[in-house]
Amino acid sequence: MTKSAGNRFQAFFEEDKYVSLKNYLYNYRLRKRAVQKSMQPERWNLILELGSGISPIMTGTEGIVYSDLSFSAIQVLKHCHCRGHYLVADAMYLPFKPGAFSHVICSEVLEHLENDRKALTEIFRATKPHGKIILTFPHRKMFYTNDDRYVHHYRRYETEEMLAELKEAGFKPIEEKKVLGPLEKLTMSLLVLILSGMERRKHGKQSTQSGSIQGWLVWLFKWVNVLYMGPAWLDARLMPDFLSAVKLIKAQKQQKPFQPLI
Repeated sequence: MTKSAGNRFQAFFEEDKYVSLKNYLYNYRLRKRAVQKSMQPERWNLILELGSGISPIMTGTEGIVYSDLSFSAIQVLKHCHCRGHYLVADAMYLPFKPGAFSHVICSEVLEHLENDRKALTEIFRATKPHGKIILTFPHRKMFYTNDDRYVHHYRRYETEEMLAELKEAGFKPIEEKKVLGPLEKLTMSLLVLILSGMERRKHGKQSTQSGSIQGWLVWLFKWVNVLYMGPAWLDARLMPDFLSAVKLIKAQKQQKPFQPLI
C-alpha cells in the first residue's frame, strides 16, 4: 500500500490463524468475481496485480506478478498461494521496463496512495501498447466515513473524476459497472466500529474462552460471509449508480498520455 501507513483491517488477517478467513470476506469475493469476469474475454501474456496484499484477485495462473509494498503480505501470499511471481514494490515507482505487461489489475489500491496520478503514469509506462488496466475503487466522496479512515484511504472517487484521471494518464475507458452497493458501506462502517472496540479492549483482561468457542467463531465468520454475498450482490444490482459504494472500470492504453501528470 503506501509508505506511510498500512491497512489496519488487512493487518488483522495477517496472523497465521486468520489468513484463510480474509479470502471468505464477501466484498473481496464479489470484487474478485467482477474483475475475473471482466478478464474473461481478454487475451493476455503477462499480468501485473498491484497491491495484491494477502488476497489476490487473479489466481490459477503462472503468468502473473503479484506486488505489494508490504514485505510481510508478500511473504504470506507466497507461502499460501505459491503460483506466479512475487515482488515488493511501490505502485508509484514500479521497477519494470516499459511495456512489460499486457494487463494490470489494480483493485482497491489507488485510494491508498498519496499520489494516485503518479501511479497511473507508472501503470501506463509498464503497460504494452493497447494493453488494459482493470481497477476497482471506492465510489462517492459523500461516503467517506470511519471505515475509510480506519484503512487509511486518502480519498473516495466520483465516477467522472476517475474517468478523467484515466483519460489524462493515457487510457481510454471501455467498460464501467457497479460492484457493491450502499449495503457494503453500511456493513463496513458497522464492522469497523466493532473492530475499534476490540482494539480498545486489547490491553484489558484476556479472554478465557476455549479453543472450541474460537472454532465456532471461525465457522460462523466463514458462513456469514458466504451467505451475505447474495444480499450484497443483489443490493449492487438494484440500487442506482449514484449509490454504488464500489465500482469497476476497464480501460485501454492509448498511444500517449493526454498531458504530463505530476
